[in-house]
Amino acid sequence: MTSNDLTSNDLTSNDLTSNDLTSNDVTGDDRGRLRVGVIGADTGASWAGVSHIPAIHGLGTLTLSAVATRREDSARRAADAFGATRWFADPLAMIRSDTVDIVTVAVRVPAHAGLVRAAVDAGKAVYCEAPLGSSLAETVELASLATSRPAVVGLQGRLNPSVRRAAQLVHDGAIGRPLNARVVSTTSGFGPVTATNYTYFEQAASGAGLLTITAGHTLDIVEAVLGATVEVDARTGILWPHPLVADTGDRVMREVPDHADVLARTASGALVSVNVSGGVAPGDAVFRFEVRGTDGWLTLTGGSLFGVQGGDLTLTASAAFDAPDRPASANASGPSINIGEVYAALAADLRTGSRSAPGFDHAVHNARLIAAVAEAAATGRRVTVAAR
Repeated sequence: MTSNDLTSNDLTSNDLTSNDLTSNDVTGDDRGRLRVGVIGADTGASWAGVSHIPAIHGLGTLTLSAVATRREDSARRAADAFGATRWFADPLAMIRSDTVDIVTVAVRVPAHAGLVRAAVDAGKAVYCEAPLGSSLAETVELASLATSRPAVVGLQGRLNPSVRRAAQLVHDGAIGRPLNARVVSTTSGFGPVTATNYTYFEQAASGAGLLTITAGHTLDIVEAVLGATVEVDARTGILWPHPLVADTGDRVMREVPDHADVLARTASGALVSVNVSGGVAPGDAVFRFEVRGTDGWLTLTGGSLFGVQGGDLTLTASAAFDAPDRPASANASGPSINIGEVYAALAADLRTGSRSAPGFDHAVHNARLIAAVAEAAATGRRVTVAAR
């Protein structure tokens, strides 16, 4: 989930840094660190501020080279607060700058497309928050632009150390053949109360709702452990059709579901029931993923007000297992844990030519999966999920 206010109307270029040149070589700074420029790093209640910034600072392979917001004053404050070398009031100027190797897009979903296109055109590696596009068609189009440069999407939950260890246990047969699984996944968003800055979440055209964000991240973690989803049944609902805008006292119309129940079958043969709920009080946020196999069980638990992707998870199992790896980003906590794993994978991909971070093709698969859930809910029919 992102919370910066940058929109597609902010994509006009100015002359603040018109002398910046595009660099097609990953050079890094004088310490050999890859230089990251973050679009949407605001000192207010920004997602980038609580996740991307601490994750970057905790990795020895990266350095925060630049930040960009839509106003000069906020950009200057962000650079000072977050320790960035440079600031930009024009994200396109930052993208063109030869002081940036990796462009991070952490703004509202409707603004993703223009910024991602510009970053790819500039030959930069890209880290874009999920969902990648505001629609399946836009996601497919953006994925088609990706070149030899790594272009990754923020489906970070699958790289959580506990999720990776759970996936290993299943792969190694530690609990036998997976039979079934139950998932409860909640978020404090999409409930009875919202704020002006977040009313765009209520609009179907924005592409940023409970299905594309909370359900998207949740089902991606299920797939990381149990394999690709083969087919889905679903029911969705709008439990709070007119949420209160707390800072104005107005009410807005919610156009997208704030609750979803999904019944899925995965490539491993496991049957999975998933309950995704919005509007849960921050202190009551919960994520619980229970897997039963022929020879045992495992459970992943946690929860954060941001949803499962915004926090750490704890693994328990009937089989013995090695402790999950320590977070890649030093002193990472909360949202920065999983974000740090994506940055670490992206840095390794850039250095070695591997492709370990979730790429834009992965974003397309996730978008297709969510589209299948929406179709199943709308039609009342079981829907086959297109293979990757």
